[in-house]
Amino acid sequence: MTGQLIVAATPIGNLSDVSERLAVALKEADLVLAEDTRVSARLLAALGVTAKLKSLHEHNEAKLQQQVRDWLAAGDRLMMISDAGTPLISDPGYRTVRAVRSWGYPVIPIPGPSALTAALSVAGLATDRFTFHGFLSSKTQERRRQLEALGRRPETQVLFEASHRISACIADASAVLGGNREAFVAREMTKKFEQYCFGSLETLAGQVEDGSIPAKGEFVLVIAGDVQAEADLEEAGRVVACLLEELPASQAARLAARLTGVDRKRCYALAMASGRENR
Repeated sequence: MTGQLIVAATPIGNLSDVSERLAVALKEADLVLAEDTRVSARLLAALGVTAKLKSLHEHNEAKLQQQVRDWLAAGDRLMMISDAGTPLISDPGYRTVRAVRSWGYPVIPIPGPSALTAALSVAGLATDRFTFHGFLSSKTQERRRQLEALGRRPETQVLFEASHRISACIADASAVLGGNREAFVAREMTKKFEQYCFGSLETLAGQVEDGSIPAKGEFVLVIAGDVQAEADLEEAGRVVACLLEELPASQAARLAARLTGVDRKRCYALAMASGRENR
C-alpha cells in the first residue's frame, strides 16, 4: 500500500460541521498529525475514533521529517489536522507538505471549515480580491507599520487576532487607516456566543472598549480596501492599456507609474494581465 498524506479541515467550533468524508478518513488513518494533541483528542473522541495522534507544530516540524518519511515508506496513511479549521492557514505544516510531495507521495486535501472564508462570506465587503495577513505583530510600533502598509492597498484585508490584543489592534487600525474605514468583526464563529459586527473602525473600536464586543474568544477582522487606491489602480489600468498600443510592457509600466503614482510593479502586472503587451 502506498503511503499518503491527507490534509483535512476540522470544525472551527461546531461539531456538526464535521463532514462524512472527514469522519471516515479519520477512522481509516494510521496516524493523525495534530498541532495540539489534547485538542484533537477531544474531536476524535467525539467521533468515536481511536487513531494514533502525533504532535506536529512549528517547533518540531523540521525534526519530524524523517519519521514522516519512514511512516510513508511503510505505507501508512497519514492525516494532518489543525486545532480548528483548515490546516496551514496561519498554522504550521507547509514544510511537511512540500517534503512529502518531493518524496513522491500523494498529498490530498479534504476541504471544509475555515475562519478566513467564513468571515469573508458574511462581511459584506468586496471578496473578488482580498489579502490575508494572519496575525499582526504584538508590538505596537510594528503593528502600526504593518497597518499603514496594508491600508494603502485597494483590496479587502483579513486579519486574525487574539482576544487580549483585539482592542489594541482595532484602535490602532482606526488611528492609522482612519476611523471612517468600513470593517467587520467576527467573534467565536459557529460557537455558542458567536458575534458579527459591521461598522466603521472607530465604531468597532468603541464597541470593544465598552464591552459591546467582548474581548473574549477568537477574532477575525475584515477591513475594506482603500477606495482611493482602487480608483488609482483603475486609472493606471486605463493608462497602461493606452501606452501598450505604442510601447513594450516594461516601458508602459514605468511611464504609467510616473503618470498615476501607482507602484511600477503593479503597473507592470496590469500590463502583463491585459494580454495586449507590445513586445
